[in-house]
This record gives sequence, structure tokens and C-alpha cells, in this order.
Amino acid sequence: MATIRTLLLDAAAKSSDRTFLRWKSNKVWHSWTFNEVYKRTRIVSEVAHKLGAKHGTTVALMMENRPEWIITYLGLSSIGCCVVPIDARLQEGEVSYILRDAQVHAVFASGRIWPTLNAVMDTLPDLRHIVLLDGVVSKDMKDGRVRIHDFTQINDECQEKAMQPDAFFDRSVPVETDVTSIIYTSGTTGRPKGAMLTHGNFTAQLDEGALKYFKVYEDDNFLLVLPLHHAFAFSANLLVPLRCRCEISIVENLRTVAENMKEVSPTILLAVPLLAEKMLNAVMTKLNKNKIAVFMLKCGLGKIIGNKVRKGLGGRLRLIICGGAASDKEMLKSYRKLGISSFEGYGLTETAPICALNPENSVKLGTVGKALPNCEIRIYNPNEEGVGEIQVKGPVVMKGYFRNEAATAACMDGEWFMTGDLGHKDSEGYVTITGRKKCMIVNREGKNIYPEEVEQAINNSPWILESLVVGYTEEGDSAERVGAIIVPNLDYFAAHRDGFQARSDEEIIAKCREEVQKMVGELSTYKRPRKLAFRMEPFEKTTTLKIKRFLYSM
Repeated sequence: MATIRTLLLDAAAKSSDRTFLRWKSNKVWHSWTFNEVYKRTRIVSEVAHKLGAKHGTTVALMMENRPEWIITYLGLSSIGCCVVPIDARLQEGEVSYILRDAQVHAVFASGRIWPTLNAVMDTLPDLRHIVLLDGVVSKDMKDGRVRIHDFTQINDECQEKAMQPDAFFDRSVPVETDVTSIIYTSGTTGRPKGAMLTHGNFTAQLDEGALKYFKVYEDDNFLLVLPLHHAFAFSANLLVPLRCRCEISIVENLRTVAENMKEVSPTILLAVPLLAEKMLNAVMTKLNKNKIAVFMLKCGLGKIIGNKVRKGLGGRLRLIICGGAASDKEMLKSYRKLGISSFEGYGLTETAPICALNPENSVKLGTVGKALPNCEIRIYNPNEEGVGEIQVKGPVVMKGYFRNEAATAACMDGEWFMTGDLGHKDSEGYVTITGRKKCMIVNREGKNIYPEEVEQAINNSPWILESLVVGYTEEGDSAERVGAIIVPNLDYFAAHRDGFQARSDEEIIAKCREEVQKMVGELSTYKRPRKLAFRMEPFEKTTTLKIKRFLYSM
């Protein structure tokens, strides 16, 4: 196995002048070659060293997809720093917890993140530096306990030193077993857990992993849509093109995906089902207006129509890989009828993340594919129908949860990682997901929502006795949404509102609705319940006083 640093060095040596990154700014597409990216990573590594970072130091990244995200990660990782990628949309409380738990020494962030960091930095005893990419750094911001730096200025200051033979980049070299990322997942007890992923975890998915199942060529162009702080996008949309020495085009935003595709002509798209569905719906809306096209699709002549479809998507799109949530089988079939290969895989943050994938030349739609060649998947304790917990073993499995030995022990059975997902495996090794042991909700964007985290927030209100957060679907739509069943604390109402127990249930419910909205205000928007239901009786419980979740639904 290699390290992320060796992937970078190999690409820079073999494809120095080939374009690696493309992005659009001020209506113009810009690009960096592999060699230009390499030089910039050296500068970032020198910046990190100047800020006191060294081998094993934790440094956070908080920014949208942009070329600076990539060079900053590669620069930090290449000198053995441990990078903590954080969703820039998280609320202050969530950001504060992650930065404090990870003992972050420095943060590289977009300027728009400054208000959040400014609000929480006094709660972070380990934080010493914040580097802003595009914010205004005034003189008074540089003199506090936490020093604020301008990214461009400090890069310029370190540029000359970074190119010298004795630069820190050359003196500090990571190995495969070093942790390169701590990626925080929402915790089942209300607190996120930091999955420690090594260089070896990520690189194991390449030559002896996913690249055994589908082909990538040097003239391929990956469209980068998914956020890089997600393990799926990082691994499949950055490391795979880096290893295969092909191009990455960064979309401006979700609203410009179609426009950007026409401009850069991608060949490979990594997507969550929601994005793939939206693209397909747009295509089919146009096709359904053409009677000849509809007829040709019915006659199995979709590939001819597909040529026109692909022209509208840049002309070269050949492959869509879905992950992050369950994909609709019919959607994948529709793409394949149009001549665009499409399939899904499976994984978790804790498996860096891919551990199963459909081989491109032998896809079984409706399954998430087979274990990667260097991994094993077993179905633990299956029932009569062969359904049991999906467990994974192999070089992709994380090192453990950062500073959380109890949580690590709870999810490991020897070398086997217990995913908490339920499924079965056929005679050829293809895995089908049937449910989630952990009751985790996965929304249309592929984001994981753990009910216990949301319940803990809701239950902080004294007006609410208990709550149960569940996933629900709406008619005609298989996507999961977050719902909550609320039990009012009638004793509290009686004690604090004279005669409230004699008032209508509607008034009690109205107060509880108000409380729920207040309690979940600190959570990210996607975690907040979209639908509420109410019951006046407590939930039925087990002998250990745990709610019998299976009895309740929206």
C-alpha cells in the first residue's frame, strides 16, 4: 500500500504537465497541472510547519469544494498531519465540540466561516491559529491567543523556503499506518465520534480495491459535485483521479451542475441518488415530449437516444457511481438504457468508506455489489431468510474512534467491523441491504441522521417527557425524511400552568411544537424533524426501559 503523499509524488513525476484540477471563477475556467498542485502542497506544508504543526498534529479544514481545499489537505497529509474535515454548514455548537474533541491546533477556513469560528474559538483550549482563505484579516485579529492569518500572505511568506531541499515537506514523511483523517460521524448517544482513518485505509481502495471493479483512464474527467469533507467524495472523487492521473472539474454549485457539465465534458460522475434522480428527471421530461424518442426507448433503442442525452451532459459522460444512500433500481436501469453505465456501492465512514461495489462489467442492480477484492463481508447471525448484520474485515477498516476506546470496542468483533446495517448475500457474494440495525435515517442527500442525537436535543425541554425520532416516506417518494413522535410532560404542564391539564390537547401540542423547534435549533437543518406526531401516553418499553422502536412509525 501507498500513502497519500506517494500518490501525489507519483502523479507529479509521471504526469507533470497534465491538467489535474479545473474550477470556474468570475465566469472563467482555470486549471492547475499535477506539478503546480505539487508545488502548492509543498508551500502549505511549510505554512503548517511555521504555525507549529508537526507529525501527528490535528488541523481542521472548513471550506467549500475549491482547489485550496485539495492543496491544503494534500500538503497537510504529506507531512503527517492529521486532517479533520468539517462540514462548513454545521452549527456553532457542533463545530465547537468537534474542534475541542479533536484537539485541533489550527484551522484552515473560508472567509465566510469566520463568524462561526470567532464565536467558538474561546471555548477551544488547543486552538492556536486560524488561516482564512478570503476573509479580511485586520491587525487586531493577529494579537490574541488565537492568531488569525491571511492564506495568500502566509503562503507568499513560505514560498521560497518550501522549494528548498531542506523544506519541512522533505523532512517529515508519513507512513501507511499514520492517521491522515479524523472524520466525525453523528453519534448514537448524541455526540459525534471521530473515525481515525489511516493512509493505508484510503489507499487500500485503489489498485487492489475499487479499481479492480471499474476502469479509469488518463483522459477521464471526474466531475466533483459532492462535498470533499465526506469520505465518499474524498476517496472516490479525489484519490482515484490522483492515482489514475486524470482530471477533476469542480462544479460552481448545485444550481450550475448542468451548465458546468456542458462546459467541461466530464466522463465520470460520483453522485448521491438525489442528484442522479434530478438529472434523470430533467432528461426524461424532455424525452417524454418526443413521441419518437419514447417509442425508441420502449423498443430498446435507448442508446441511440442516449447520444443526444449525453450531448446535453457534455457529450462524454459514460459512468455514474451512486453512493451515500440507497439508489432506486429503476433509476439505474433508465441510465443504462441511455447508454450510461450506472451502479451503486456500499460503505461507511469507518470503512474509508467503500467496502463493496458492483463490478462495472457484471452489475447486479438492486444490490450494492461485492466486497472489494482485498476485503471480506460476512452476514452475522442470519435469520431464516439469510438476513443478518453486515460486518466488514480488511485494510479499509478504521483504526478506531479518536479518544473513545469504549465506542471502538463496541463496534468491533475482533477484526470485524460491525456496521449496524442489515442485509443478505447471495451465492456470488453480492450484498443486498434490507435495513438498519441502528435505526439510522439516510436522507436524499446521503446524509446520516442518528435518531438518538435528535431525541436528546428534543428531550432537553422540560415540557416534553420523551420523543422518538423515525424516518418516514411520502407517497410516491422513497426518500427518507426525519419525523418525531412527541410525548408531552403532562405533570410539568400541570405544575407550571395552573389548570393547564384541563385545557385542550391542541394547546398542549402547540406548546410542544414550539419547544421542539427551539430545542433542535442548534442542530444542522437536515437533522431537524419535518413532521411531528403526538401521543399522550408514554411509549411502551422493554424491561431495561428502552423504547420498543419497532412498534412506532409516522
